[in-house]
Amino acid sequence: MDKKVLDHDMPKEEPIVFHFLAKFYPENIEEELLQDMTQHLFFLQVKKNILEEEIYCPPEASVLLASYAVHAKYGDYDPNVHKPGFLSQEELLPKRVINLYQMTAEMWEERITVCYAEHRGRTRDEAEMEYLKIAQDLEMYGVNYFSIRNKKGTSLLLGVDALGLHIYDPDNRLTPKISFPWNEIRNISYSDKEFAIKPLDKRADVFKFNSSKLKVNKLILQLCIGNHDLFIRRRRVDSLEVQQMKMQAREEKARKQMERQRLVREKQLREEAERARDELERRLIQLQDEAHMANEALLCSEETADLLAEKAQIAEEEAKLLAQKAAEAEQEMQRIKVTAIRSEEEKRLMEQKMLEAEMLALKMAEESERRAKEADQLKQDLQEARESERKAKNKLLEITSKSPYLPVPLSANALPPDGTNFNFSMENLSFDFKDTDMKRLSMEIEKEKVEYLEKSKHLQEQLNELKTEIESLKLKDRETPLDILHNENAEKGTSKQSNFKKLTLQSTKSRVAFFQEL
Repeated sequence: MDKKVLDHDMPKEEPIVFHFLAKFYPENIEEELLQDMTQHLFFLQVKKNILEEEIYCPPEASVLLASYAVHAKYGDYDPNVHKPGFLSQEELLPKRVINLYQMTAEMWEERITVCYAEHRGRTRDEAEMEYLKIAQDLEMYGVNYFSIRNKKGTSLLLGVDALGLHIYDPDNRLTPKISFPWNEIRNISYSDKEFAIKPLDKRADVFKFNSSKLKVNKLILQLCIGNHDLFIRRRRVDSLEVQQMKMQAREEKARKQMERQRLVREKQLREEAERARDELERRLIQLQDEAHMANEALLCSEETADLLAEKAQIAEEEAKLLAQKAAEAEQEMQRIKVTAIRSEEEKRLMEQKMLEAEMLALKMAEESERRAKEADQLKQDLQEARESERKAKNKLLEITSKSPYLPVPLSANALPPDGTNFNFSMENLSFDFKDTDMKRLSMEIEKEKVEYLEKSKHLQEQLNELKTEIESLKLKDRETPLDILHNENAEKGTSKQSNFKKLTLQSTKSRVAFFQEL
């Protein structure tokens, strides 16, 4: 730390780009990353490593991680704000994954958005933590690889991580051939390009390997010392400083949880008030529509009544006119009878005319009777129309006399007061292991274990579902060697943790011997 930056072995070109990165990866992210800023910076580093393919990530996990990265940046999904195309400028998936499937950018965005919408209710810090919890289970997470050769000159890869040393085949960086946990290693040293590791088991031989450069040996030694030290410290009782930091982190987490619950409650009350207001507005519009329809029905009834009254008057006048014509025809018939006696010839003519006049009179009488009936029917229709008009008026009066619905103002007591006290005393959040009920502690540990298993099961189901959705669009000829190796491990049911346990079941001596014979 006392050495100037420019005194280091720096590149000569300008500008010089510096990357602020974590050198040692945490073994358990949720337990070790206590401060939000530390978590955020580490999240950015891991995300960069995945996008640049320094850490292999299968396609289905890449989509899920992308959805958490989007949530960490944009917050809760809102369809009114996050419309199609809002991720068009974002780099969310490794290029290897994009090239492996016959899918457009819009199709990838749709898949990511579906997962993103399911994360509603999480804070941005929680989204980053979920991202890191998934990433820490990836095979290449936290592993630094170095090219080495054993005594026989076989080319191998040395992997250094938080759990120990791992030996890989150069063509397979996912599954180590041998692993040595830090608690099995007693001493690490190097001389020139030769590296020597002494196991804790004195029966086992010292195993040696050669690296390409002396500078690489220095870096390997630094990583081994740092990771070994952290491995031992994690398995000891925390120092007072770390305990205080964890206490502060728990207090801060509890405070944020209470604040989040308060905000959720306020949001629920606001949404309920908005729903009540919308319902009242809907009801008011409905009543206005009913009143408008009743008013139109009344106007229609009035117009119908006026029209029927007019028709009745016309029919009555027509009936009077027909009656007058019938009387005139009767007078004409009498006159013809008087004139008929003048001559026989005229009599026949008159009889004929009289017969025609009688027929005409009969027709006119029938027509007059029909018109009279029609006038009576129109009068009856007029009475019915006036009755309908009276009913429509009564209905309109009934609607307009109802009490209007007014929005009910929320009570001041409905929302939590702004001055709610969320302070937490050290007394309430501290734990004294001497006085703790061990039975209760065991139950809490068992409960956390069950919750973890349920979350892991849900995560696996989610990843399998994503894999099934996009599997039909995969281009098999574009699969990389790491894709093929990952698929083989998945078919065997091999995971990072299960493989590490399996490799460490053998004795240290047999593993050292196996390394020398590779």
